[in-house]
Amino acid sequence: MDISTALRRALVTAVVATMPVVAKAQPASAPDSVDVELILAVDVSLSMSPEELEIQRHGYAAALIHPNVIEAIEQGVNGRIAVTYVEWAGQTSQRVVVPWTVIGSLEDAEAFVSRLGANPPSSARRTSIASALLFAADLFAEGEYRGVRRVVDVSGDGANNQGPAVDVARDAVIAQGITINGLPLMTSGRMRSVFDINDLDVYYTNCVIGGPGSFMIPVNDWSQFPEAVRRKLVLELAGTPDESGLPVVKVEAEAAPYDCQVGEKMWRDRNWIWDNR
Repeated sequence: MDISTALRRALVTAVVATMPVVAKAQPASAPDSVDVELILAVDVSLSMSPEELEIQRHGYAAALIHPNVIEAIEQGVNGRIAVTYVEWAGQTSQRVVVPWTVIGSLEDAEAFVSRLGANPPSSARRTSIASALLFAADLFAEGEYRGVRRVVDVSGDGANNQGPAVDVARDAVIAQGITINGLPLMTSGRMRSVFDINDLDVYYTNCVIGGPGSFMIPVNDWSQFPEAVRRKLVLELAGTPDESGLPVVKVEAEAAPYDCQVGEKMWRDRNWIWDNR
C-alpha cells in the first residue's frame, strides 16, 4: 500500500469518526391498549347548586376507588382502563378537569381522585348535552390510548337547550363506534327551573344514550347517586351489574316517538332573561 492510499484511508476514517451517529428510524409507537376508554361527562349548569356539584364530584370519586370497580378493572383483558373527567354546561362550556389517565390499580384510582379534588367545580349557563357529546368524540380522537370499547358516561339534570340537536349529535357520535350511557338526575330536592322536564329518564332513553350495550340509570334522590355511579361503572367495565336495587334502562329497539327538541322549544317559548338554566 502506497503512502497516498494509506493517507486517504486515514482521512476517511477520521471523517467518519467525527460524523454524528444517526439512530435507526423507529416505527411510531402503537397506542397503549386498554379495555375501555371512558369519558366521565358531568353537568355543571347553573341549575345545579354548589352542594349538588360537590355530591356529583364525591360520588364519582367514591365510585372510582370502590372495590367492585377496581375488581372490574383488574379483571379486564388488559387489566386497565383510560379515564378522563369533563365538566360541561352550555355550547362552549366544556372543561377537562382530569386529562386521560390510565387506571389499573387502587393506587392509580386514588391518584386520579386526588387530582379530581384539587379544585372545586365551577358552574356555567345553559345546557348543551349535544356539544358535550361532540367534545367527547374529539377527546377520543385525540387520545393516545386504544380501548376495546369507547364509552361516554354523561350525567345531567335537564334537556338540551343550546347548540346542535341532541339526537343528531348522538347519532354522529355512535356512528364512530362510541357508546353513550346516561345518568339522568331527577332528584326532588334539587333546585327547580322552568326548563325542567318530568320525564328526563324517557328523554335520555330516546334522545341521549345509544350505541352497543347502552343504558341509563335514573337517580331520583341524591342519596342514590354514589350507588348509581358505582353500578354504572361496573356495568361499563365488566358488563355485569353489581348487587343493587337501582333500575337499569336499556335502549329500546322500537321506542315510541319522542320530541327530542323539547328543551330547545321550552327555551324559545319561555326565554326569561333571569332564568340561568
